[in-house]
Amino acid sequence: MDIIRPATRILAISGSLRADSVNTSLLRAAAAVSGDDTWVELWCGLGAIPPFNEDGEHDTPASVADMRAAIAGADALLISTPEYNGSIPGQLKNALDWASRPYGESVLTGKVVGVTSAGPGDYGGAWAAEHLGKVLRIAGGEVLEPSFSLPLADRAFEPGTDVLRDPAHTAALADLVSALQTAARPALAAVS
Repeated sequence: MDIIRPATRILAISGSLRADSVNTSLLRAAAAVSGDDTWVELWCGLGAIPPFNEDGEHDTPASVADMRAAIAGADALLISTPEYNGSIPGQLKNALDWASRPYGESVLTGKVVGVTSAGPGDYGGAWAAEHLGKVLRIAGGEVLEPSFSLPLADRAFEPGTDVLRDPAHTAALADLVSALQTAARPALAAVS
């Protein structure tokens, strides 16, 4: 008897609000290199998340409830961040604060997470990726190492596409998606 495994569900979250974000393009490239048994869904609700205020954390806005449900329903997360002033953008940090609350009920606890970054410089937002990993670990996520940072991102894609020019970058991204799938499999097996 053949056992049919469900597809690994990876929720992809871009830390950028820009329509032409290279971080969002990087997540689309990740979806393109994922295997047939992996489903990558791009979550686009970051701009709708209101500022976190502990006074109102039990009166959850609908946009936050939707984000939490999307995270909880995924087997793994893939988050790509730009680098603003050497760290992650405030809107991404704010969303992660909402996801981690109320205390003791974080939807990030035990969630397998892959971290990517993309930026126009030689290091591709590596500092932001490092900071994102730290925030996610503190919030209870299981962050995979290494992260993947895309340097010179404004020139890294074929014009008008989400296809990376450098095969080494494509391979590194595919390796990260594969590692996410592998790390999420024990959790899927426990559910089956």
